[in-house]
Amino acid sequence: MVDEFTRLALAVHGAHSITARTVKTVLAELFERHGAPAVMRSDNGGEFVASEVVDWLEETGTDTFHIAPGKPWQNGFGESFNSRLRDECLNEHEFWSLAHARVLLERFRVDYNSEHLHSSLDYMTPEEYAAAHPVGAA
Repeated sequence: MVDEFTRLALAVHGAHSITARTVKTVLAELFERHGAPAVMRSDNGGEFVASEVVDWLEETGTDTFHIAPGKPWQNGFGESFNSRLRDECLNEHEFWSLAHARVLLERFRVDYNSEHLHSSLDYMTPEEYAAAHPVGAA
């Protein structure tokens, strides 16, 4: 889960498979911590288009935007993050267990937020950019 404004990686969830219930649980934790977004963009994976998730998002006041099938450029921030995650974490490590994978995924997420400079953020890290542009600031 990546915030499109700050580019903060809010969550990376490792699992053998991800269900709609898992998505809802992860999102509920994020919404509790950061507030619910106005819109959530995602692909058309079954776990994101499931009525359990879509209905719950509607209840929270979050609109959904599912990208058109076969058009990953409609989710550029997510695709860019996923590419970096694959290149710099998933392809670089042999995971001994799900717990080990989750530790390395979280380490990647923290490093991404605190070390990765973005040209689109005036060469700040996502953490620096978020601190310089607090929610609600005009």
